[in-house]
Amino acid sequence: MTLVTIQSSDRFVANSAEIFQHYGVQMEVGYDFEAYRDILKFARPDQALGTPFDPDIHEMTPENALWMIGRNATGEIVHTQALRMLDMSGLTVAEYFSRRFREFPPAAPGLDLARSRFRAGPQAKRMRGTVCYNGEFWIKPGDATLRGQGLSCVLGRYAFFQAMQHWDPDHMVGFMAKPVACKGFPQRLGWMHTQPGALRWYFEGRDDPVEGFMTFMERDDLHYVLELPLNDLIALAA
Repeated sequence: MTLVTIQSSDRFVANSAEIFQHYGVQMEVGYDFEAYRDILKFARPDQALGTPFDPDIHEMTPENALWMIGRNATGEIVHTQALRMLDMSGLTVAEYFSRRFREFPPAAPGLDLARSRFRAGPQAKRMRGTVCYNGEFWIKPGDATLRGQGLSCVLGRYAFFQAMQHWDPDHMVGFMAKPVACKGFPQRLGWMHTQPGALRWYFEGRDDPVEGFMTFMERDDLHYVLELPLNDLIALAA
């Protein structure tokens, strides 16, 4: 395990703890994805565990993956998120996802994987080294105290912090549907870079695809974002 700088680590821990307390959210980190799957059956029954984090498909160990959940004051799960280190085998991010993007589908039925495709951007072609994938981001719908109040600013950065504490990766990547990305959600979570047109997911019986953006960060970006004052970001997002 490689620790981030004292300045960014200590500042984020102190500020995020204060903000989580304000919203009444208690964060928990785990490594058993069978247990995580069982948790999701009750926490978000309409959205099962995503393929990228399915332990029946991928080898998930404490050395390469973790999940995060947030509980409110009554113990109800109101947030989920997960991280997984990718086995790059010396490939660039562009090469890896060109071959394996179908292993990272959205949580939607009726996908036509044969017609779907991944398009690598210029930066993806240059990104090498250790890569952490971020997914499973969910906030309980219908709770006005959690949505639209800036809490997502902290939750996104909490994933960055955990990735750096556990693996200190060279890069961090994720995927996001175009309608969500165009509303500024990547920036709210803390992502500094997005690539439009990275994914086109086709569905059976439909001609129009759903476009996905790739979000990505380098190690220096992660350090930079965690050093920004959280309270200022919360005020701007509220």
